[in-house]
Amino acid sequence: MTFYIILALSAFMISLLGTRLTILAFRKRTHFLDIPNARSNHKTPTPKGGGIAVVFALIITLLVADISYGIVLSILILAAVSLLDDLIDVPQIIRLIVQFLAVSIPLALLTVPVFGDIFPLWLDKVITGLLWVWFINLFNFMDGIDGISPTEMICISLGFCLVAVFTDTFPDPLSTYSLLIYAAGSGFLWWNWHPARIFLGDVGSIPIGFLLGYLLLLAALSGYGYAALILPAYYLSDSTITLLRRLFTGKKIWQAHSEHYYQKAVRKGMKHDTVVKFIFGLNLLLILLAVIATINPEIAIFELAMAYTSVFMVLGYFAHGHAKHKPESL
Repeated sequence: MTFYIILALSAFMISLLGTRLTILAFRKRTHFLDIPNARSNHKTPTPKGGGIAVVFALIITLLVADISYGIVLSILILAAVSLLDDLIDVPQIIRLIVQFLAVSIPLALLTVPVFGDIFPLWLDKVITGLLWVWFINLFNFMDGIDGISPTEMICISLGFCLVAVFTDTFPDPLSTYSLLIYAAGSGFLWWNWHPARIFLGDVGSIPIGFLLGYLLLLAALSGYGYAALILPAYYLSDSTITLLRRLFTGKKIWQAHSEHYYQKAVRKGMKHDTVVKFIFGLNLLLILLAVIATINPEIAIFELAMAYTSVFMVLGYFAHGHAKHKPESL
């Protein structure tokens, strides 16, 4: 246990101190600044690319943990292309190809179907790969206000750590990955909390989305399918509903926008940190429901229904329930 505590503290400190160094290095470099525009939820030019420190913390500690070199390779590929995209806008098709390449590395080694015996193994891998790439991109799409993405990192990974503890499987690959993500996300949140001094950028959100997607895959393969559906419920719901709404109204779904529910809440008057606190509170409930669903599988379907009911209530509040707030100076 001492080894894992030291490993987690190392991930936290590398992320915390590395992000501070990144702020100092990027704050006067124009090509690393996120300049506000009409869609932005901030008013001051802010460095992006803080994910470099988070990814570095994860790579170092994953290598020390000696879990999977294939996952580290995929993270490196995604981080390199995403850093380039932060600088010069890599075409979407190239980014998608790289993302499919990244998920294909661990999927090539997978010998057990994720969806049981429903599909042939090759089709099971194709469906899993498509869902994984979607999760990578939805995590990137949702990184739109101060503190939201590291908070989601912390909550999803904490949830899986607690699932491992209550099922007496800690340490295992799922809980080890989760612990390191929790620690690295906590280090970055210090600098990304409202008002953010730095943003993740694609170099952070894309590899982190990949790694969180891998957690969901590991959870499903470990028999924690309900937990894998419950813990990311807010991100899954906000991003998917927003995408479908844009699709049905004839908008280009690949273009940047500010139509997510959490963005509506900010634009109608809620502060960044207030919105994130709502999401954090919701996620604490999701963690509780995920743990209960795991240790009491006979009532798991009710926990799943309760989870998504709670998420939809929060989405409704973000869209309609806060008009009384005075708009914030973003």
